[in-house]
Amino acid sequence: MNTTVRIKASQIYKDWHVVDAAGQPLGRVATRVATLLRGKHKPTYEPHLDDGDFVIVVNASKVRVSGKKAQEIVYYRHSGYPGGLKARSFTEQLQRFPEKVIERAVWGMLPKGPLGKQMLRHLKVYAGPDHPHQAQVIASQRAQEARKAALEALATTPYRPKGLRPLTAAEVVVPASPSSEAAEVAARARARVMKQEAETAEEAAATAPAAEEAPAKAPRRRTAAPAAQAETETAAEHAAEAKPARRRRAKAEETEE
Repeated sequence: MNTTVRIKASQIYKDWHVVDAAGQPLGRVATRVATLLRGKHKPTYEPHLDDGDFVIVVNASKVRVSGKKAQEIVYYRHSGYPGGLKARSFTEQLQRFPEKVIERAVWGMLPKGPLGKQMLRHLKVYAGPDHPHQAQVIASQRAQEARKAALEALATTPYRPKGLRPLTAAEVVVPASPSSEAAEVAARARARVMKQEAETAEEAAATAPAAEEAPAKAPRRRTAAPAAQAETETAAEHAAEAKPARRRRAKAEETEE
């Protein structure tokens, strides 16, 4: 039985998070930001949906790296013309465009393609400690508190299982004895129906033509009953058998004379 909750795109909610990058390693900041953008911190995470939140990174100019990475990390760009390849070290890029340092690190941890580009649009990076999204952050905090209160209320509500469907057993219907009033009403209804049928029959008989009332009867040929016919046939057979015998007796009498 599959009990996994699969969230839909219409059920996605987005909160706002503020990440302070002052004094933190670049990789740690990028990992935390990428996790929030992808939505892996939510129980409803879906890899094919943009289920992440908005992330605000402040103090991007104060991010740090360990070892010799400040000189080893190089950022390349190309103008599109021959000989247009240019390079900057991590230190130079951090001084000129600290926002691009964070964005480049986070982009390397997001899925490539339209989904990753859509997630990257939810990242807001600022070099200083100020940002213009305070209203969104406050609204997000209120929404989080409301969801938390709803979950607590749901947890304290006693569980009520759904009622079982009643058994479909055959019911024995005992006909009730009709009362005197009901019997009288039924009798009146039957009498009314019989009266209407009689009136309808009379009207039909009055409107029918006289020829149809008394149709001419064809003469019927009388036939003997089966028993009488059988007796007649038997008598005829006996007569046919007795005729030669009488002839022989008459001839014998003439000879004797």
